[in-house]
Amino acid sequence: MWGSFPGYWKQRMIMNNKTVISQFLLLGLPIPPEHQHLFYALFLAMYLTTVLGNLVIIILILLDSHLHTPMYLFLSNLSFSDLCFSSVTMPKLLQNMQSQDTSISYACCLTQMYFLLVFGDLESILLLVMAYDRYVAICFPFHYMSIMSPKLCVCVVLLSWVFTVLYSMFHTLLLARLSFCKDNVIHHFFCDISALLKLACSDIHINELMILILGGLVSIIPFLLIVVSYIQIVCSILKISSAHVLHKIFSTCGSHLSVVSLFYGTIFALYLCPSANNSTVKETVMAMMCTVVTPMLNPFIYSLRNRDMKEALIRVLCKKKISL
Repeated sequence: MWGSFPGYWKQRMIMNNKTVISQFLLLGLPIPPEHQHLFYALFLAMYLTTVLGNLVIIILILLDSHLHTPMYLFLSNLSFSDLCFSSVTMPKLLQNMQSQDTSISYACCLTQMYFLLVFGDLESILLLVMAYDRYVAICFPFHYMSIMSPKLCVCVVLLSWVFTVLYSMFHTLLLARLSFCKDNVIHHFFCDISALLKLACSDIHINELMILILGGLVSIIPFLLIVVSYIQIVCSILKISSAHVLHKIFSTCGSHLSVVSLFYGTIFALYLCPSANNSTVKETVMAMMCTVVTPMLNPFIYSLRNRDMKEALIRVLCKKKISL
């Protein structure tokens, strides 16, 4: 079911009379050989949909001046993060399924893990920033433009990028100091940090401590702050009697809440609620939801449930027809 691993012992090198791993083997997905082509076509279609959907959102926001607002600045960065997050894992998975070669070099594995941390953590922070944007827009509508100034929004986006880049680099450097001299089979379809720590033959207590402490900064704390923001939003909504205003609030907040539920639901199920029997299949399915399904669904959630995006698409298409 899991496939064979040719050249297993050839993918190790001898250094200082000690076996040191130079390559890892990604175990991949538990797909029967007779279904490989079917799932390859499915994953390829999902990946292309993810790329196309997120590119459409980014291009629309760039081309339509009506979308040059703080909310859509954050959304364009979220779409770019989703696109990159999926691109870190899916091309390698598709290549492995096509060639049946599951090997990945040590350097490439660390690089993949680094960018997974960057774009995964960036999405968490951007969801928090978008929740704050909705909080200010609903609770302080008359002061929105002064609070969410263009300068502040650009600074927030830049700081989000800088923080996630440095945070991910810190974890990557901590992992790079470890020795891998046992089994080199990663029970995953990508180089997940927790899967790599299981293979290390060095002391990993510092790594685990930093993940526990710093991990809360980019996952638990943003989630709690998002919850607090929406509690404040709900309290403000209860004071509004206009049906038109309520509909507009629900249309914008509903999209964001759907994305938050998808993202944190899969993250918590994968890392905070492990299965009792330590099921690899369950972890693989949840990881697929996080890295493939969620980035694919986000563009549909924001485009189908957002009137501004649909109107922007119509305006851009009409301009193209007029120019032709």
